Amino acid sequence: MMLIGLLGGMSPESTGIYYRAMNMAMRDVLGQQHSARILMHSVDFEPIRQLQHEGKWGECARILVEAARSLKAGGASFLVLATNTMHKLAEEIEEGSGLALLHIADPTGEAIQRAGYRKVGLLATRFTMEERFYRHRLEQRFGLEIALPDEDERTDIHRIIYEELCVGRIEQTSAARFRQVIDHMKWAGCEAVILGCTEIAMLVDGGTSPLPAFDTAVLHARAAVALSLQGERLGLGR
Repeated sequence: MMLIGLLGGMSPESTGIYYRAMNMAMRDVLGQQHSARILMHSVDFEPIRQLQHEGKWGECARILVEAARSLKAGGASFLVLATNTMHKLAEEIEEGSGLALLHIADPTGEAIQRAGYRKVGLLATRFTMEERFYRHRLEQRFGLEIALPDEDERTDIHRIIYEELCVGRIEQTSAARFRQVIDHMKWAGCEAVILGCTEIAMLVDGGTSPLPAFDTAVLHARAAVALSLQGERLGLGR
């Protein structure tokens, strides 16, 4: 199998989700005690969090490109960026590192298409919800109609992600707020929701969501495992 280059730490909570999901997916495919071949570079999230909120995306790109280059030097065959928000810098990271990047929006869009949904709500950081880099890819490549929560809801979602989920805090009041937001999206005609921040599934899952929920972290992790195995069959990578 090809060596997966996992660029994580944004936050450490979500990176743990990725590591577990990749190994579970590999065991599901190959059985016995097989696990994924993963080389991980976990960055320090606090400087990146500060740079995000200061709008210094070029500095973020510099940090992540350097980290991605270390994965290439270590023998990784392709990159998995274990965060939705930092896919804002996907092109810079891919070009700067010289490694192909498996974009998180693609397995998400494919899964929604297979399920037959078209209008879906997006729950994520403000950066992911309000900027075009993520929504545009889903709209253009998969023909989806992406709906957003209202202003107050976006404020609450962003705060909960950064102040609670990224540091491992699970608050039942926040889980209830997410369910309320999803209810509003259901009333607005959404057929499903995208858990567009890799930590959101810590609060919301298919059993508690008023709408079908697509967990981007798990979908991305499974796609990485599939690519790792596919590359081996095609004789690609290391």
